[in-house]
Amino acid sequence: MPNSATPTRKENPLFTDSTPLLQDFDALRSRAEEDGFLFFKRFLPREDVLDVRADELAVVERHGWRQPGQDALGGRINLDAINGVPDEGLRRDIGVSAAAYNDVQRLERMHRLPHHPNLLEFYRNLFGSPVLVHPRHIARMITGHRMVSPTPPHQDFPLIQGTAKTWTCWIPLGDCARTMGGLTILKGSHRHGYLPIQPSKGAGGIAVPLCPWETEWFEGDYEAGDIITFPSYTIHKALRCQDKELIRLSLDVRYQSTDEPVEQKSLLPHCDLTWEDIYAGWESDDLKYYWKKAPLSIVPWEDRYMQPSRRIC
Repeated sequence: MPNSATPTRKENPLFTDSTPLLQDFDALRSRAEEDGFLFFKRFLPREDVLDVRADELAVVERHGWRQPGQDALGGRINLDAINGVPDEGLRRDIGVSAAAYNDVQRLERMHRLPHHPNLLEFYRNLFGSPVLVHPRHIARMITGHRMVSPTPPHQDFPLIQGTAKTWTCWIPLGDCARTMGGLTILKGSHRHGYLPIQPSKGAGGIAVPLCPWETEWFEGDYEAGDIITFPSYTIHKALRCQDKELIRLSLDVRYQSTDEPVEQKSLLPHCDLTWEDIYAGWESDDLKYYWKKAPLSIVPWEDRYMQPSRRIC
């Protein structure tokens, strides 16, 4: 008699915590060169991460999408309510409406977290030079809206450009088990350099077609305070969330050496607001236009990286 049980998903290898190597940057660079990513447990103070989570969930609450009876950190949403957001008003790359995303982009603590001293010191040591934090922070708020798809396998370089030595830091804003759709990394994929793209559903709108042997995906359960970071040629994707009533909150932050070129759009907001709009309600001025103090080499966008082409395996 055939087995009618639902097949279980193949278990991929788990991330290795690189925290023990934080006093040895030669060893960290060696691991990054081998694996294409670095994962750190409890790298950021949990309370600082959860403060940003609470701010973002307050926006979700104001827009009427949270289920009642939760504390300030509860991420259970009303699926019928979020599905009531019309398609034309949805930021499919984010997971909520454009209006709600604008409200999140106004949050001072969301923009301040990427400048935490732990992060600045780490990237300064990794690059061996002063660090530029791209001000274009992306706040993913992935919901079960019918038009939202998981982020497909892709490289960040075509979307960021500037220097290929830009690193992404993915910061989960709260505990994020694999069942919630956390980030997963294709080990060693950065060594191929820039790869051809194809249009795809999901954040970014592009995907790298994978070769049959590219199967060594690493993953793990994240806790608030954990980070994973990788250079812009590393292929990564999101796992599919298994509970559509949970919202997955995370930040995509980019770091690079100030000695490397930066593409001009990386200095613009990731929404249709101006920096003046974003800064209007802030309590402090110290992070306003901070990148203008750095001697940056700004380069234009190149459409050729976003042109679909065939990958030869």
